Amino acid sequence: MNRLTVPALRGVLALSTAGALALQALLVAVLVRGDAGDDEVSEAAATVVVVLVLLGLAALQVVAVCIWRLLTMARLGTVFTPAASRYVDVVIVAVFGTSLLVFGIAVALAPGEAIAPGVVGIICGISLVVAGIGLIVLVMRTLLAQAVALDAQANELQAELDTVI
Repeated sequence: MNRLTVPALRGVLALSTAGALALQALLVAVLVRGDAGDDEVSEAAATVVVVLVLLGLAALQVVAVCIWRLLTMARLGTVFTPAASRYVDVVIVAVFGTSLLVFGIAVALAPGEAIAPGVVGIICGISLVVAGIGLIVLVMRTLLAQAVALDAQANELQAELDTVI
């Protein structure tokens, strides 16, 4: 990896996590004050949306921590171990969970006339895109598992060669 890639990615992760924390604090304040709804959207629907967004931000933070850990493992040369798969599994679950949360937002906003059906459809499309990202990460996890198996096989063959020599 390029020398600037890891610090740049860590900077993005730190900024996005800090931004998510700030937004979560703001949303919790909205929930505590009880002014989530307005004339167009019911209080209950607005509260559900705020809670789902809070959960989505928490999932973003979980993904950021896992990616940070994977970057550390890559720097240390231990990314091709079974331990890395655990972090990737957590990312996959968080991404698919976020997809469900986004779909939940669409469901919460669908009843009534306050939100246009096209907006609900766009939110459902976003949910589908997030699920697609989860599938991409799942494919990448499969590639990681194959690389780990190949690395183990190469180490085994090297050990056999060392004993022969």
